[in-house]
Amino acid sequence: MSDTFDKSKLPSRHVTEGPERAPHRSYYYAMGMTEAQIHQPLVGVVSTWNEAAPCNIALQRQAQVAKKGVWAAGGTPREFTTITVTDGIAMGHQGMKSSLVSREVIADSTELTVRGHCYDALVGLAGCDKSLPGLMMAMCRLNIPSVFMYGGSILPGKYKGKDVTVVDVFEGVGKYEAGNMDASELHDLEQVACPSSGSCGGQFTANTMACVSEAIGLALPGSAGAPAPYETRDDYAFESGKAVMELIKTGLRPRDIVTRKALENAARVVAATGGSTNAGLHLPAIASECGIEFTLADVGEIFRSTPYISDLKPGGKYVAKDMYDIGGVQVVIKELLKAGYIHGDCITVTGKTIAENCADARDADGKVVYSVKNCLSETGGVVTLKGNLAPEGCIVKIAGMSRLRHEGPARVFDCEEDAFEAVKKQDYKEGDVIVIRYEGPKGGPGMREMLSTTAALAGQGMSNVALITDGRFSGGTRGFCIGHVGPEAADGGPIALLKDGDMITLDATKGEISVALSDAELADRKKAWKPRLNEYQSGTLWKYANSVGPAYKGALTHPGAKSEVKQYKDI
Repeated sequence: MSDTFDKSKLPSRHVTEGPERAPHRSYYYAMGMTEAQIHQPLVGVVSTWNEAAPCNIALQRQAQVAKKGVWAAGGTPREFTTITVTDGIAMGHQGMKSSLVSREVIADSTELTVRGHCYDALVGLAGCDKSLPGLMMAMCRLNIPSVFMYGGSILPGKYKGKDVTVVDVFEGVGKYEAGNMDASELHDLEQVACPSSGSCGGQFTANTMACVSEAIGLALPGSAGAPAPYETRDDYAFESGKAVMELIKTGLRPRDIVTRKALENAARVVAATGGSTNAGLHLPAIASECGIEFTLADVGEIFRSTPYISDLKPGGKYVAKDMYDIGGVQVVIKELLKAGYIHGDCITVTGKTIAENCADARDADGKVVYSVKNCLSETGGVVTLKGNLAPEGCIVKIAGMSRLRHEGPARVFDCEEDAFEAVKKQDYKEGDVIVIRYEGPKGGPGMREMLSTTAALAGQGMSNVALITDGRFSGGTRGFCIGHVGPEAADGGPIALLKDGDMITLDATKGEISVALSDAELADRKKAWKPRLNEYQSGTLWKYANSVGPAYKGALTHPGAKSEVKQYKDI
């Protein structure tokens, strides 16, 4: 028994202590563990490592170092992995229906592994988009001492003297279809856009949620910054392993850290960096795991009142490595804190407040990160809209956009494939509002991202076209593209009632999304509407469609901590 840790109060006592656990201990001896190691705290070290894409390929290396940190601080690490569905590979076909669902599978499988083996704490390492919130959700759900760590961004590619990312390749497809890029140029671009391990290099979903991990307090300050190939990431991994052992000693847990004020801090950082619209799903989901009501409407209020200060792709000029080079997301947090936009008293996994964590952070450089006084705009790079076309709200990234109002006729499609084919053939008109419906959480099922379609539009240089969907957008999407429209079409929301030619008004300044139809006309169309049967009537997607809730609450598949009777930590 360790002199430092009281095993009688830890979950792992159920598998290591007392004569009745002799069979359990025999398994540990079989794996080469010593008696002393068996009686130390058992720490789950989970990564989303796989060979699906570069986002995840460096995580195994970092997990090994995190384990060394646990050993050094008197704990016994137990490594396991869980799945990832990588959006860049899943994009543009039916595989994208698996993406958002994977967030729930990651959270659920991590929970089950910890519960089944009675681990006392958790270190989680994630790379691709949904794996970051998935692990943070599991940490909050289990509420055991936990430290999150991002696996790091990919290095930027170079093409014709400019930094490029995978989104440039997606947009290259649109340029090729429009005759603005030939096949050899597209081939050359695809070969250089992704030169290393790591997640997509702009302020897309992975890097957005990595910034959230620091802003919300679940990650060590600075850990989100270094690109995946850098060996300095290993230093953060080691320190993360040590830090989780300190949390076992102090008893500081995720729900002590992820408070309402911490969630507001995270939303501020998303808005200030022009982050991914997917944060509008993930922050409410993380909040629910803590028993906190924090919907898309709450997120939107914060987005709208937050200055946009980081000139990052896709709306801006710079990539994640540039942010790292000027001091990382701590620079953004410090600027927001100085201007009164951050709750500085929120506690973090360091045991210090967020204000204390960023006290020594660098000042804004004026290029990648601006001061609040000289902000790029007074409204955050992401905003929410509401109106008779989206009574539950929707979300749009306006970072880098000069045109914030659009009025035009609907061009309606009932799936992404049909819309993409029309865009490829340029079978749309200037001023149109392209509507892609039945792609919501339930209707898809799976709430696909529409990057192939939006990138094709961008590649064709079509700026005077808008797109709305009850599905999602990649963090790499740019242009007047509005997602998460709710209620979704599968639930008979107004988006299901639209017809070609209906006049739609979108105003990101006023926060409006409306269709020029009376309440009476919408009611008549609703009476004639019939639910649509999707093609997934068995398997995981069927289970998801029959359990998932609305997007504005985070597309959740269980009631959250508000319905808890007993926490795992109390077993």
